[in-house]
Amino acid sequence: MTDQNSEQALYWSEQAGPKWVELQAFIDAQLEPLGLEAMSRLGAIEGSSVLDVGCGCGATSLELARRVGAGGTVVGIDLSAPMLARARASAASAELAAGLTFLEADAQSRAFETAFDAIFSRFGVMFFSDPKAAFANLGRAARSGARLSFACWRGVEDNEWMTVPVAAALQHLPPPEIPAPGAPGPFAFADGDRLRRILEEADFGAVAIDRFDTKVAIGAGRSLEETVRVVMQMGPTGRLLQEASDDVKERVAASIAEALQPFQGDNGLRMSASTWMVTAEVA
Repeated sequence: MTDQNSEQALYWSEQAGPKWVELQAFIDAQLEPLGLEAMSRLGAIEGSSVLDVGCGCGATSLELARRVGAGGTVVGIDLSAPMLARARASAASAELAAGLTFLEADAQSRAFETAFDAIFSRFGVMFFSDPKAAFANLGRAARSGARLSFACWRGVEDNEWMTVPVAAALQHLPPPEIPAPGAPGPFAFADGDRLRRILEEADFGAVAIDRFDTKVAIGAGRSLEETVRVVMQMGPTGRLLQEASDDVKERVAASIAEALQPFQGDNGLRMSASTWMVTAEVA
């Protein structure tokens, strides 16, 4: 495992992972429609073997298991021990454990024994230290002609669900260090041309990278106050506030609530999100 991915393993097991477990219902409500859109682009997968990359707390793996049915199998792989613990518990309670397994490992370097029929990811592929090597490794894990489908974020400027609360927080905090373009993280594949080159150099063919814009639910079923509290714990906003004082957090909460209020409607808070929906085939 590379140093960078060792850092990712530590981060997702000790910092981000426990927080995602705590906020799973909130996060899944937001990301579910984007994951389902990417999943639909796999086509028919009944009876197939599918690898779910960066499966996290397991919501996508459970849905894939339902779709492959009794004749198929799903392997969810992730670096985060606490998220995988939640995934295994969810699979057991849903009685889907028979064809569904979870693997705590690095998809960038893991030597897989199964030749998968399909590879899927809902925002789990943006954290590789060497994405070309990672996708080449995933290609080796699949049979020739296998389908790859994943969702990843476009640029931060196209995602108001991120930019609005961050801009409100920055009224009270110093600006963060801007990561280098393409650095591992949520916006690693914001550049669609770079993403295409990575996939083609990793020997994937029939690469299609489609812009997909929609509105996502933020804090569905929660009050604005509850939504603000959660937003302050996750993503770029949460990282900004990691070492902030209680006084600063209180002022940030007021500014975020004011900034989010215009997006509140009869069906809750909805904000724009922009992703790449990516499909390709293993050579």
